[in-house]
Amino acid sequence: MAEIKQFPFTPILGWSSTRYDMFSLCRRRYFYHYYGKYDQDFPIRKIQAMKNLVTVALEIGSIVHVVIETLLNRLKVTTEDIDLDKFYDYAKRGTEHRLKTQAFEEVFYGERPSIELEDVYPRITESLRSLLESPRMTWLQERPQSTRSGWIVDPPGYGETRLGDLKIYCKVDFLCPSDDGYQIIDWKTGKVLPDKHRKQLIGYSAWAAYHFETTPDKVTPTLAYLFPEYREVEETFNQFDLENFAVQVRAETDEMYEYCRDVERNIPLDKSEFPLIDDERICSKCNFRGLCFPQRYPVASSGSV
Repeated sequence: MAEIKQFPFTPILGWSSTRYDMFSLCRRRYFYHYYGKYDQDFPIRKIQAMKNLVTVALEIGSIVHVVIETLLNRLKVTTEDIDLDKFYDYAKRGTEHRLKTQAFEEVFYGERPSIELEDVYPRITESLRSLLESPRMTWLQERPQSTRSGWIVDPPGYGETRLGDLKIYCKVDFLCPSDDGYQIIDWKTGKVLPDKHRKQLIGYSAWAAYHFETTPDKVTPTLAYLFPEYREVEETFNQFDLENFAVQVRAETDEMYEYCRDVERNIPLDKSEFPLIDDERICSKCNFRGLCFPQRYPVASSGSV
């Protein structure tokens, strides 16, 4: 199996679905997240601390991904049955460690005094159980041992690839050879978001087609929703789909370029050119809300930076 291509570092921004979604939602949040070091009003230490905040929902997803990564790496090397007691004990201990080391947005802004094991672990176990009892798990266990060395599990980096002359990022969770092509699976613990997630699917197809020099119809990207019950959504694309996707990515990248003083070096315009919004539905879920509206969203004493 061909290896994932490597690229020399270039400072020019790279498109990703996550980056453009944030850009579309709030330009000021986008500035703080990607260009905090250029801010003249707040120390970078404060901005970085807020950038690193996690939410309960996001952390549940992160923990589930880590445990599944470990499970898949185990399946690569052994066909022995999974000891469920040890499996869930591993997940529990990992969760306890993350709760001690992560800074939670809900605590930082005083919405909760703390995040305890019972706040996250039940949903983590439900998501993991959903996978273990799914047809996909049976499919994985039935893969020939001789082919498992070709599995790619959470590859390092950010999923950098190329779409024409554009740098883009499409980070996959898992890829394995399947019949005459490739199967990609992305694990989801949140809501089904058809439009957003379809863009991720076609991005995964573009990533695999580029790195393994194949056609997109040979790639089957799949979203595996783990909660509240197991459900898969998959779609296969063709070259026409990728060409249309490239047009969309070019337009979205050009929009973000317009907020750069120097595109090649990815240096932004002044913060004032990135307008903030004042919408409770959006602001109340932003980790930087304490910078924009400190009176409305005061920081808890235990979360001061």
